Amino acid sequence: MGSPEIREVEAFLALAEELHFRRAGERLHISQSRISQLLRTMESRVGARLVERTSRRVRLTPLGEMLFADLRPAYNSLQTALDTARTTARGVGGLLRIGFQGTVNDHVMKAIALFQNRHPECTTEIVEIPFSDPFGPLQRHEVDTAVVLLPVEEDDLVLGQVFSKQPQALAVSVHHRFASHASLTAEDLAECPLISVRGAAPEYWRRAQAPSLTPGDRVIPAGPLVSTLQEGLALVAADRGAMLLCHPTAEYYGRRDIIFVPLTGLEDSFLGLVWRRSHETARVRAFSQALAAAGATIDGPPH
Repeated sequence: MGSPEIREVEAFLALAEELHFRRAGERLHISQSRISQLLRTMESRVGARLVERTSRRVRLTPLGEMLFADLRPAYNSLQTALDTARTTARGVGGLLRIGFQGTVNDHVMKAIALFQNRHPECTTEIVEIPFSDPFGPLQRHEVDTAVVLLPVEEDDLVLGQVFSKQPQALAVSVHHRFASHASLTAEDLAECPLISVRGAAPEYWRRAQAPSLTPGDRVIPAGPLVSTLQEGLALVAADRGAMLLCHPTAEYYGRRDIIFVPLTGLEDSFLGLVWRRSHETARVRAFSQALAAAGATIDGPPH
């Protein structure tokens, strides 16, 4: 038999990921029996079983696992090529949804204005994304690209422009003993519980925003967990813990019951423009270029 048709590939990939015939069918908007039919055709083309099904479970055979590992990136590349071709055929028109955490800084607003001047046929939509879930909206297709706090280590995301290198400050209550200090060092964090992020954010990202050890390997006490920046600031004001913030964010959220004390000895914070590897479009590339042209970038990502 010849090469498989695209629908057979899609059925196999859906079944390999769902390991359930009904859910695979619902995902592709076809019947469970159609999934079975497409799978049988695919197995006939290959010449061997790809899926084992019992009354209790569905699982891939070793050959099925090998085929899935090879097919998924190839299918993603095909979809990206088709999306790029469609976008190119339409130009940079349509809608670009830009996610952001916290506040949209001047660099990003300048880039949006430049992008809109260059591509008036494209509408931009600015979407706030949860502080506790920086990458989820991208992975759920709720935004096309996003400006997030680094680091980014997700395999399915591309890190584009890196910008807004900023020193960090420690947000403390006006009643905290650190409030009278002109500055602090990273080792001082061992004497102050740090408020950290709960939720879907990866562990490495949460640790970057609220480390558990000082550079000198002293333990930093764990403070309360929060889902939003506003929750964190409220707990800071109540003297329940402290928070690490970059200077622009500290200035934007300045309030009378919180002091932002400059901190030395920690790496600066950075923002990065990220997007899904499998959903890169001409619009996303054009916005990344506008961000670079707006003068917001630095010399490469931090390591």
